[in-house]
Amino acid sequence: MLFGLPVVVGAQSPDGGAFATGNYRNLFAEAGHRSPEVKHKIETAFEQLFHGDPASEAVYFPAGSNTNGPLAYVFDAANLDARSEGMSYGMMIAVQLDRKAEFDALWNWAYTFMYHGCTNHPAFGYFSWSMQTNGAPNDEMPAPDGEEYFVTALFFASGRWGNGCGIYNYQAEAERLLSNLEHRSQITGNTLRGTRTGGAMFDAARKMVRFTADIENRNHSDPSYQLPAFYELWSRWGPPPDRAFWHDAALASRDFFQRAAHRQTALAPDYANFDGEPWASPQNPGSGNFRFDAWRVAMNWSVDWSWWQADAREQELSDSLLAFFDKNFPEYGNQFTLDGWQLCSDHSPGLTAMNAVAALASRGPDAKKYVEELWKTPVPSGEYRYYDGLLYLLGLLHCSGEFRVWPPHEWLASRP
Repeated sequence: MLFGLPVVVGAQSPDGGAFATGNYRNLFAEAGHRSPEVKHKIETAFEQLFHGDPASEAVYFPAGSNTNGPLAYVFDAANLDARSEGMSYGMMIAVQLDRKAEFDALWNWAYTFMYHGCTNHPAFGYFSWSMQTNGAPNDEMPAPDGEEYFVTALFFASGRWGNGCGIYNYQAEAERLLSNLEHRSQITGNTLRGTRTGGAMFDAARKMVRFTADIENRNHSDPSYQLPAFYELWSRWGPPPDRAFWHDAALASRDFFQRAAHRQTALAPDYANFDGEPWASPQNPGSGNFRFDAWRVAMNWSVDWSWWQADAREQELSDSLLAFFDKNFPEYGNQFTLDGWQLCSDHSPGLTAMNAVAALASRGPDAKKYVEELWKTPVPSGEYRYYDGLLYLLGLLHCSGEFRVWPPHEWLASRP
């Protein structure tokens, strides 16, 4: 056992990656912070964001109970809704911190109110991406980042706590949702926003995640939805017939990062075509620029490098990205054209956190200062505490080496 996690012997990944070795870098320790300080910082952030002042600090809200137990949702105070993105991030944070009660309450709320179990609904087998806190949907169609984090958080819960009954059979729920991401057949039906047709969330030929399951808006992607670190896990833990697909999906995502990120700045757009070219949505004209979704792209490639060390080009991306932000460090803005023209001077703690995570893959001499900047940043509060706060807490977990792989027990038991 290393750091409470079983070491995976003989894993099919290059030497040096945390999946193979069980060694997760603690960038805060490397910067000189002692373990008790790091633990305290993470616990303080969790307590504020999950159990702080409901008016200005908390994003986690208990919501009564049903026959499956307590219910809770993650609230976006800026947009006044609960999102599959935030619910799945909350579950991932909870499993990493061994907070089973919060994990189960979030999963229960997501399954009770967001999940579509009606077989003739275009979102059958998926989760509504935006909900009112009373459980009524704002938009019934799904967003892939929520589903991807749901799958991986459920697998981790199976590994950390074992499987329960019903919706708490975490591995069964993960496998069912994972199968839908690749294989869900097309279904046409009525939604709050009219007739829609939904299908699989991954493009079968390109082996890449789409922007949505809705066929009218799915022929492009969102670079921040690309999660090769997760796909590598699915290629080991998912249904055996699909494992080769998920292995190829990881390779496709790594190649996509190279196409989507600008050659000099390494900034990626919010939305991009499958060839990597920025895509400006008619509903979101700024989506061809580096904006709020795109903050997360560096986290995705950097964690992939940290866990698998399968593509050294990810180190080059982190080096280029941090070199770009170094020009105006630490007060850089939060939105840019891909070639580096600043569009907004607001400085956001969520972006600070994501740039700190980029240090996991960076070889640059100044990477540590991005980690230290996250360390000095207060826990987000106020109107934008949902997105900034969740990214901040994810950043703390990644930079402390506490964002770890928890393999399902059945998978560990089956290995020679």
